[in-house]
Amino acid sequence: MQRRRLGQSGLTVSEICLGTMTFGQQTGEAEAFRIMDHAYEHGVNFFDVAEVYPVPPAAETFGVTEEIVGRWLQTKPRDSVYVATKVTGPGHGWFVPPVRHGMTALDGHQIRKAVEGSLKRLQTDYIDLYQTHWPDHGMRYEDTLGALAKLVDAGKVRVLGCSNETCWGLMKSLQASASGALHRYDTVQNNFSLINRRCESELAQVCRRESVSLLPYSPLGGGVLTGKYNVAGDLPAGARFTDYLTGDGERQKRMAQRFVNSRSLETTRRLMEIAQDLSISVATLAVAWSKQHDFVASTIVGASRLEQLEENLQAADLVLDDATLALIDQLDVEIPTPMTEDGLRRL
Repeated sequence: MQRRRLGQSGLTVSEICLGTMTFGQQTGEAEAFRIMDHAYEHGVNFFDVAEVYPVPPAAETFGVTEEIVGRWLQTKPRDSVYVATKVTGPGHGWFVPPVRHGMTALDGHQIRKAVEGSLKRLQTDYIDLYQTHWPDHGMRYEDTLGALAKLVDAGKVRVLGCSNETCWGLMKSLQASASGALHRYDTVQNNFSLINRRCESELAQVCRRESVSLLPYSPLGGGVLTGKYNVAGDLPAGARFTDYLTGDGERQKRMAQRFVNSRSLETTRRLMEIAQDLSISVATLAVAWSKQHDFVASTIVGASRLEQLEENLQAADLVLDDATLALIDQLDVEIPTPMTEDGLRRL
C-alpha cells in the first residue's frame, strides 16, 4: 500500500482510507471490527469517521460509529493509525443533523463541544485530521478557522480539513488562514467518482496550486459502481439506496435518485465491460481510477461487509494504462455527469 502526504502537513497516509459511516447501523460492531482489522492488516492506516455517523443521521445513533471505532483503536498502537473525524456544522440538502445535539453552526462553542465529544467517544487524546463536515458560509472563515486553530495549538488536533466545500469556500478559507496566520485546511473531502467527475475541473486546480489534498468519498457512487443496481428485477435488498428509494424520507429519496438513474446505470454497464476486459471488477476499476489522480491523497472506501472490502483493496497496487483511461474519458464525453438525468454539471 503506497502512502501520500496530506497537503503540506507531516501526515503520510495510505492511498486507500476506510470509511465507517455504516458502522452501528448496517454493520454491527463485530463485523466492523473484522473489516477494520482486515484493512489494517493490508496496509490501510487511515480511517475516516464523523460525529454524526452512522447515516442516515438520527438523534438516537449520533456518535455510535465513533464509539465503535474508539473501542477498536484500543486494540492497536495509537501511532500506527491516523484517525479523521468531523464536526457536523449546518445541514445541507438531504443531510439534516440531529437538532437536539445543537450541531448547527461552525462557531467556537459548537466546535469545542464537538471535539470534546469525539475525543471521548474515540477514547483518544488527539485527532489526526479534524474536518468541517459541511461548510457554514453564513459565518466568517476567520472565526471558524480561529476556533479550529486553538485545537491544533492545544494538541487535540494535528491537521485540519474541510468536506463538501466549494472552490470558492476553499479559496476563502485559505485566504483567511494566510491573512490571519491561522492553521490552514490541508485536505478537502468531496464526492468524486466515475459518475461524478466535477472535481477534475476547478477544484483540482485549487488543490494542485494550493497544495490541498482531495480525499474522495463515495468512489463507488454510493454503491452504484458495484453494478448491483444494474441487475434486472427488483432493487438489491439491504442496499442503502434501496432503503432510501423505498422509504418515507423525501430528502433521502431525492438524493438516491441523483445516484440511481438511467444515465448512471448506463455508465456503469459500460464500465463493467471495460473492467471485464481487464479481468477485474468494476468496483476495483473505480477505486483504481480515483487514486490515480495527482491531486488525490487517499480514496475513502466504505464496506458494510468484509467481502466488499476485498474488491476495494485489490485496487491498492493497480495502475490503469493510458488505453483504459482513454476509454473511460470517452465514456464521460458521451454521457457527461451521470449523476444528473440531463447531464448538466451542478454543485
